[in-house]
Amino acid sequence: MTPLAAEVNENLAQISNYLVYSSMAVYMLAFFAHIAEWTFGSRSKVGRTAAALTGAKSAAAAAAPSVQVRGKGGTAVLDKPKVVTRSAAGTRDVPDGPGAAGGTENGDLYGRIAVSLTTLAFVIEAGGVVTRAMSVQRAPWGNMYEFSVTFSTVAVGAYLMLLVLKKNVRWLGLILVTTVLLDLGIATTWLYTASDQLVPALHSYWLWIHVSTAIFCGAVFYIGAAGAVLYLFRDSYEAKLDSGGQPGRFATSVLERLPSAASLDKFSYRINAAVFPLWTFTIVAGAIWAGDAWGRYWGWDPKEVWSFVTWVAYACYLHARATAGWKGRKAAYLALFAFACWIWNYYGVNILLSGKHSYAGV
Repeated sequence: MTPLAAEVNENLAQISNYLVYSSMAVYMLAFFAHIAEWTFGSRSKVGRTAAALTGAKSAAAAAAPSVQVRGKGGTAVLDKPKVVTRSAAGTRDVPDGPGAAGGTENGDLYGRIAVSLTTLAFVIEAGGVVTRAMSVQRAPWGNMYEFSVTFSTVAVGAYLMLLVLKKNVRWLGLILVTTVLLDLGIATTWLYTASDQLVPALHSYWLWIHVSTAIFCGAVFYIGAAGAVLYLFRDSYEAKLDSGGQPGRFATSVLERLPSAASLDKFSYRINAAVFPLWTFTIVAGAIWAGDAWGRYWGWDPKEVWSFVTWVAYACYLHARATAGWKGRKAAYLALFAFACWIWNYYGVNILLSGKHSYAGV
């Protein structure tokens, strides 16, 4: 590499670092905007309950089919019949909450500002990932620092894509931004690694395929885990109301604005089920790459073992949901255990255990 090329790469690495830190600043602004959204959404319980009931009635009225009676003189349209829906066994007939903004105008305004800032931060962080790739002239996930930055970028991108698809997930914004700030803080403080080339075994197109799918799966699994955590809180809140108890003021103000426990349970399940086939492909792609790089497809390396353990945990979760009828808290605990296996596979295995995957270092 010529001195000029080395200088250009160094400048690109510095630009990448600047963009990552800039995205953290914008994420912080988004964090405060989400705090304002939840704060201004804290209306009186009467107001929030009325909004929830009004929304439920409107949805039922919109879903109710009209009745047409044809006669010799034309067609008469009667009023829509009342439709009564029953929840599945073991679930509650509870409408979704009004969202973080609580149905208030100011709360909604700050929520929109938070989403706009999150989008801006995502673009800036994605620019940091791209410039990092340009500085090292390879896929920008050859070590834990690069993996972490790309991971948070993909997680935010998945969240924004759900919003684009008109999914009601803005309630996830505060948790997402908080964990992204934590992830980037750990990456820039303890995991930072200067731009460098990879060991010869990693110079393969499988790096783009295997690691990129692993990052995407982890980001989506994170969103599913966040839904499972919120489900546990919301389910406890609903159970307390069912038993005649009175939740605390904070729980009443926050938890009743979330989607119902049944909705959160369904959300977490669908997210995990959708990405599980890609996680299966990730493990298969890693085995093929190992065969090319090390001459064996499977060697019981710690990273390989825990990737398989994670696969088994998610497979058990999906199997239990599909066959044993597991829903609710047991399924949520199993989903969180599976995601904990993924987190351990990333942090614990990379830092505490040694194996052929230890080349990444920190």
